[in-house]
Amino acid sequence: MRGGRGSLALSCQAVIPADVSAPLKALPREIPAEEAQPLTPQEALRLARSLEANVARALRGKAEVIELALAALGANGHLLLEDVPGVGKTTLAHALARSLDLSFARIQFTSDLLPGDITGVSVYEQRSGQFVFKSGPLFANLVLADEINRTTPRTQSCLLEAMAERQVTVDGTPRALPSPFLVLATQNPHEHSGTYPLPESQLDRFLLRLSVGYPEAGVERELLLGGGTEEELHDLRPVATAGDLRRLQAAVSEVRVADEVADYVLAIVAATRSSRFLSLGVSPRGALSLMRAAQARALLRGRDYLEPDDVKALCIPCLAHRVVLAGHGGIRPGLEREATERAIREIAEQVPVPV
Repeated sequence: MRGGRGSLALSCQAVIPADVSAPLKALPREIPAEEAQPLTPQEALRLARSLEANVARALRGKAEVIELALAALGANGHLLLEDVPGVGKTTLAHALARSLDLSFARIQFTSDLLPGDITGVSVYEQRSGQFVFKSGPLFANLVLADEINRTTPRTQSCLLEAMAERQVTVDGTPRALPSPFLVLATQNPHEHSGTYPLPESQLDRFLLRLSVGYPEAGVERELLLGGGTEEELHDLRPVATAGDLRRLQAAVSEVRVADEVADYVLAIVAATRSSRFLSLGVSPRGALSLMRAAQARALLRGRDYLEPDDVKALCIPCLAHRVVLAGHGGIRPGLEREATERAIREIAEQVPVPV
């Protein structure tokens, strides 16, 4: 990995495979996603329980957040963690990478970070007389984009192609990213000095937006008395592989969706477009994202069919960051998020649930 220009703060960590008793028959990492044999619902449930228990060793008391993060991975989507510092956003990313035996890279976004610092550059080698491409930290299975709103829009935009196309273009040459490729970005919604808010086009590329939140009093007391979870995180061993994740992703698209559940999704999306509280509703991409995230949740719970409750549970994390609040110009970002989530919650409550 080359050093960046300016005062680049960058660290990349490869997760070292360990000999463990895998709960599922793993596929080699080189097998393309389209050739992966889909998991059965029972295998998906077993995989989900193993991963949730393993990640929970490092991130305690956050079962719902862990399940939603796994749903995002299963749906082959990217995840935006928006919360205050110190609640476990980076820990979640590390724990997921270690649990799934994925290659991992962390990019600390700063104002002087350049696109080439994360995508890589072509370097001239005198011995061969040719330019050789030196890949950047984006060429990892799981990329942690830490404090993504602290870098300039120019650098933020280079993530757009990577997130949408699973490739980057350097010096006019498109280069495929590894499979699976997942971005987990973090940002602090309460700190605005020296930040660059993500544009709607990039926010729409994140499948889910989550908040980790403060731990409950009992959990926080355990953390204080036990000295935190750094040792548990360091000792985490893989319980699955990248091949297992591709098999999970292949199975998500096979989760059956009844016509009435599809109509339920469409009704929710249509309600966001006609709401007087929102100036911009959910796009067709957002509707597809809601459907796929709900399918992933159903599969992780051991079902091969979608229920309306799966859709309703994903409305806020999947849709709230895709809409724009009416008259939001003078509202602080933290309050704006609360208002958009409240609007989505009211829509989800008002739209009739199919029986």
